Amino acid sequence: MNDFQPIDAILSELEALQNLVTTQGERIEFLEIAQNTSGPRPAGGEGPPPGAPVDWQRMEQVDRARLWPQFVDWVLWLADRYETTNEQLPRECWNLHGGVVEELTALWTSRASAYQGEDDSGAAPYLWQDAWDRAIERINRRWISGSCRTGTHRDKDRKAWMSPEYREAVTSAGPPGASPPAAPPSASTEES
Repeated sequence: MNDFQPIDAILSELEALQNLVTTQGERIEFLEIAQNTSGPRPAGGEGPPPGAPVDWQRMEQVDRARLWPQFVDWVLWLADRYETTNEQLPRECWNLHGGVVEELTALWTSRASAYQGEDDSGAAPYLWQDAWDRAIERINRRWISGSCRTGTHRDKDRKAWMSPEYREAVTSAGPPGASPPAAPPSASTEES
């Protein structure tokens, strides 16, 4: 038996650990680089982690003011990265269409999730690409009018659903097939 065999075994284990530490360091560096363009990230340790859902409606004003510029930067990066045309995503007014902002926000957080995890087998980035294609189709089909594609924003001709008058009318009508509300008894029917 060689007197140096135990030392050789220890050196071999140390070398394996060093390789593991190096690999992990490279992964962390890669994730940090990917995270810089992948979605919402905390500034100074504040705010949601990358990939956390963003609900602009319920968000505190201070959080909205902090996240909106990051989101805008990401949308600009996305549009240039994917060579998006004005017909696909109108440069002049995408931010004026609530549904478009919601689609892009979902893509923003989804991309952060897809590119930050180590637990995935690698399918998440591919699935994100598919989500991007489907989102661009939905944006065009649902929210972008013809004039927006030519560089001039035009609001859709529609009535708001969230008006108090409309809500009251629908609520008082009751569900389909329901009997109309009973009329209060009149004085003549009470005496009979």
